[in-house]
Amino acid sequence: MRVGYSGAVTDLAERRRVFRRLHERGCFVIPNPWDLGSARVLMQLGFPALASTSGGFAWSLGQQDNRVSLGDVLGHLRRLADGVSVPINADFEKGFAVEPDAVARHAVRAAETGIAGLSIEDSTGDAADSLFEFTLAVERIRAARQALDESPHRDAMVVGRSEGFITGRPDLAETIRRLAAYAEAGAECVYAPGLRSLADIEAIVNAVAPTPVNVGAGTDFTTVAALAAVRVRRISVGGALARAAWTGFLAAAQEIAERGTFEGLGRAIGGAELNARF
Repeated sequence: MRVGYSGAVTDLAERRRVFRRLHERGCFVIPNPWDLGSARVLMQLGFPALASTSGGFAWSLGQQDNRVSLGDVLGHLRRLADGVSVPINADFEKGFAVEPDAVARHAVRAAETGIAGLSIEDSTGDAADSLFEFTLAVERIRAARQALDESPHRDAMVVGRSEGFITGRPDLAETIRRLAAYAEAGAECVYAPGLRSLADIEAIVNAVAPTPVNVGAGTDFTTVAALAAVRVRRISVGGALARAAWTGFLAAAQEIAERGTFEGLGRAIGGAELNARF
C-alpha cells in the first residue's frame, strides 16, 4: 500500500511514466486540490499524484459544478501542471462535448496543458436521461483514446467514468457493463463515483481486471486498507477536501455573523505556518 511519495519529477514524459507505474500494482491515494496552493501543500505531504476536482475549482470561482467553461478549465489544468512536479489527472467532466469527435479534440487540448491523465464521464447533465446511451458513451472514450494516440500525447492516460450511482441510476450490472466496455475501448483506469459497498467495489474490480479501478472516498465510509484489500488500485476524494475547507470557513464566518464571536478563528492554523509552506 502506498499513501505517500517522497520524489518529484519535472519532465512531462517522466511524470507520465511515473503515473502509469503507480497504476501497475498496490494502492495509492490521489487527492484532489482545487487550486495551486492546495496542490502544492498536498505535494508537500508526499502524495505521488494529484487530481483536479471540477466542483472544488468551480466553487473557487463562485460557480456551480459543471458550469465552468472549457477555457477556464484548461487554464486551471495548466496552472496545476506547471505549478507542481507530480503527475496531475484531470477531472475533465464529460469532455465539454457530446459527440465523440469533439470530445477527442478537447481531450488532446487537455493533454497539451501538461496533465498525465484525464477522466471522461458518461453523465449527460439531464436529470430525465442522466447517462449517455451506451454505444455513444463507449465511442466517446474510444475517440478520446484514439485522438491521444495520434497526437504527441499518446502517453497520457484515459480514465472512463460511469456516473449511474450519483445520477439516480445505481445499477451495479449496468455500471460493470459500461466500465468493462470503456476499458475495452481504451480507458486505462475506470471509476464509478458514488459506490459505498465494498462488495460492489470488489465485484467491479473482479469484472474489469486487470484494468485498474479508482474509488472515490468522499466520506468516511471506508479506509485505504479496506480498499487495498479488495485490490482497488487508486483512491481519489473528489471535491471532499474542498468541502472540508468550505466547512471550516462557513462555520467560522457564520459564528461571526450570528454570534459576534471569533472562536473558530482561534482554532485556525497560523499565518506564519501557512507562509512557511509556500
